[in-house]
Amino acid sequence: MIDQSAFQIELLAARIGAALYVLWGILHLLAARELYSLAFTIPDGVARGRLEQAAWDLAVFAIQAIVIAAVLNWRNSVAGYWVNVTTVGVVDLGFVVLLIEPGYVPATLAAFAAPIVYIIAAVFSTIGYWRRDSASMGP
Repeated sequence: MIDQSAFQIELLAARIGAALYVLWGILHLLAARELYSLAFTIPDGVARGRLEQAAWDLAVFAIQAIVIAAVLNWRNSVAGYWVNVTTVGVVDLGFVVLLIEPGYVPATLAAFAAPIVYIIAAVFSTIGYWRRDSASMGP
């Protein structure tokens, strides 16, 4: 028999993680909008097209994170856990390595807001994921 209090803790942790993934997605939708606006400050050409494509890709990742969080992470789904913990992590890793580390984006608290949200979301999601396994094993 599954301990009801363990189930409640795992679900609460998973839902906190899901809410944070939704926040991450919203932050990235805003970033995608800014990137799309930036594209129109340069002349037509490949560079502008690549900026528009990057904005599109970022928006798609953001929407994916939101949908996975709302549909799967909220229910503490194993598949949802792995999709968001890896995809969101890889997107933020690219931001840190390609934009912050070389200095194109200043390393401020604001710049690290989304990666911090990701780390906290991943921690709560992982707690829910681990608790899920331990709760189903029983005593």
